[in-house]
Amino acid sequence: MFVISRRLFVIGAPLSLAACASTQPRVAEPVLPAIEPHYYQMYAALPHERFPIPAVDLTQIRPELLRREVAYPTDEQPGTIVIDPANHFLYLVRPEGRAIRYGVGVGRAGFDWDGRATIRRKAVWPTWTPPAEMIKRQPELEEYRRGMPPSLENPMGARALYLYQGDRDTLYRIHGTNDPLSIGQSMSSGCIRLLNQDIIDLHDRVPIGTKVVVLEAELPPELAGF
Repeated sequence: MFVISRRLFVIGAPLSLAACASTQPRVAEPVLPAIEPHYYQMYAALPHERFPIPAVDLTQIRPELLRREVAYPTDEQPGTIVIDPANHFLYLVRPEGRAIRYGVGVGRAGFDWDGRATIRRKAVWPTWTPPAEMIKRQPELEEYRRGMPPSLENPMGARALYLYQGDRDTLYRIHGTNDPLSIGQSMSSGCIRLLNQDIIDLHDRVPIGTKVVVLEAELPPELAGF
């Protein structure tokens, strides 16, 4: 059973030119980590989707948040999804102490609970229905009370995995995002979101019945007080 927790990102210039030159010192531009070439293919545009997905601007994503296989010793069985909200990672456990690691964005809701669930539903280009309490806080969402149709603007992105405990919908989702800059962040609302290229990959790998483990996480300092 889930446990609700409240504890739960120019030298020597002539003097005649002095009046035209900036006197501010030059600031060296930061050196960005090199991007491995295969990532450009991994996060390329997907033009054949129902709603064509653009390529990810990899310069805007921290390299450690890109999909990769990593060592991940765990007692969880291969095929299990393990979510680490505090570190913004989702692991798909593989045999022999390995896992596929995906960078994720989380909402404050991602720090409200931890525990185990099961994927009971999968959706391709899902409809997004904001909860009643969200509509109350944001009345402009009233038009979507019965659902926002799928599109690139839909907050659920290209795919969604729905988590249940028994027959009870936890209202917790693993889904895509139309905001790549949210990956690696703890935003004001939402569940677990991945780049659209990543949620498509994960959606295709996991069947209905997949077990999901959400690790306990303390609320980050920047979210404390909310």
